Amino acid sequence: MIRNGRGAAGGAEQPGPGGRRAVRVWCDGCYDMVHYGHSNQLRQARAMGDYLIVGVHTDEEIAKHKGPPVFTQEERYKMVQAIKWVDEVVPAAPYVTTLETLDKYNCDFCVHGNDITLTVDGRDTYEEVKQAGRYRECRRTQGVSTTDLVGRMLLVTKAHHSSQEMSSEYREYADSFGKCPGGRNPWTGVSQFLQTSQKIIQFASGKEPQPGETVIYVAGAFDLFHIGHVDFLEKVHRLADRPYIIAGLHFDQEVNRYKGKNYPIMNLHERTLSVLACRYVSEVVIGAPYAVTAELLSHFKEPKRRGIFRQIDSGSNLTTDLIVQRIITNRLEYEARNQKKEAKELAFLEAARRHAAQPLGERDGDF
Repeated sequence: MIRNGRGAAGGAEQPGPGGRRAVRVWCDGCYDMVHYGHSNQLRQARAMGDYLIVGVHTDEEIAKHKGPPVFTQEERYKMVQAIKWVDEVVPAAPYVTTLETLDKYNCDFCVHGNDITLTVDGRDTYEEVKQAGRYRECRRTQGVSTTDLVGRMLLVTKAHHSSQEMSSEYREYADSFGKCPGGRNPWTGVSQFLQTSQKIIQFASGKEPQPGETVIYVAGAFDLFHIGHVDFLEKVHRLADRPYIIAGLHFDQEVNRYKGKNYPIMNLHERTLSVLACRYVSEVVIGAPYAVTAELLSHFKEPKRRGIFRQIDSGSNLTTDLIVQRIITNRLEYEARNQKKEAKELAFLEAARRHAAQPLGERDGDF
């Protein structure tokens, strides 16, 4: 188990209001390509109780039921651990949620989004806890899905950037890309995502720098918020005893200017929520200037002196480019494997049809 406690510094589990026993909540999942939709699910789950435990499945379990994940289990454990509403992470959580698991971690109930998760043999992974009345649902975040993000990478489109319309090609592709065997389409469309002040308030800490805290400003694209960003922000957090980290996020057009292609994959609104969900970040500047000026530092009441710039090595070689390559390779291998499987099934059905069409005396006994 990986315990976080409340806040980046960690701490013990606190009792509930009025000194009552803390309500312990369980969530689990793959948490591959973690985005603000995952963070919002965990935020809602945490609001249902006092202590949130999140189980993360292994690479082997995910490959068995859904196909190989993009990120390794160690990367996924650390990404979930960095979400500020998570109190504890349970590595290698079972894919099927049982009463035994809830009891093992003293959880009152589990929380999942209002979509169905199935095993490889088509069984609802939450069937047992639903029947026992120890299951709660939270609403999925409209306007984001892993399917959508992968679609943006494969199409090399800029339709998701702020103030740009979605192309008909992108919508048509996303419609077909997102459909599952039952015909249900999880595609929600970038144009449906509305950045509201309420959503920002839900994600933001709402706290201003306090006396004695060290204000640290960092800036960048923070696109596809990933483990490299987490490693960097964690190291920045360690620079002071009481850090107050402000993350400046560049406009989409600015990121595209220095990154090229169709970057950023996530637009400014989406990147804002992704960064705000990180336990090491206190505040976000939406649309920060590319150049850090004295006026900008003064705005945050930073001392007007020189020699305050530090370069931090995150220790991670993971970049957005590498992630995109991982995802595209993973998706192409997955599609190729499915095509090969479908070809085998069609060949089998054709052989069975020919066998059935033969007179009884001429049939091959091996079929």
